[in-house]
Amino acid sequence: MRIQQLYYSTAPCSYSFTRKLVIMKKTLVLGASDNPARYSFRAVHQLKNHGHEVVPVGIRKGQVAGLDIQTDRPDATAVDTVTLYVGPQNQPAWYDYILDLNPKRIIFNPGTENSELERLAHERGIRTEEACTLVMLSVGQY
Repeated sequence: MRIQQLYYSTAPCSYSFTRKLVIMKKTLVLGASDNPARYSFRAVHQLKNHGHEVVPVGIRKGQVAGLDIQTDRPDATAVDTVTLYVGPQNQPAWYDYILDLNPKRIIFNPGTENSELERLAHERGIRTEEACTLVMLSVGQY
């Protein structure tokens, strides 16, 4: 886990500054795509722009945000978050991989909600959220 210090002004045209600690979360984006029209493409860019370490995993080779999209099941260690961009009908093939990563949480983006995977995750003590990664990043709730 990385911690980054961000400095920001507390008032317009002010010389007083406040220090804020932000914990950087290693995130595996499952369903990553090099297609700019896809939300997973935007998520990889935004996660990287916010300073998070990103592991893009998809079904087609390509690059997104300067990172190679992994098409296998890479050995990723210390994964904080798995954010899903794979529909529930295609998730069962990924269950063991996702759960064996033992992330702290799994984010089910809109359209990826899956009660079976949520139950399996909870049985292993993994938190789940039905939320939008892009919105969470934009409002500082990631």
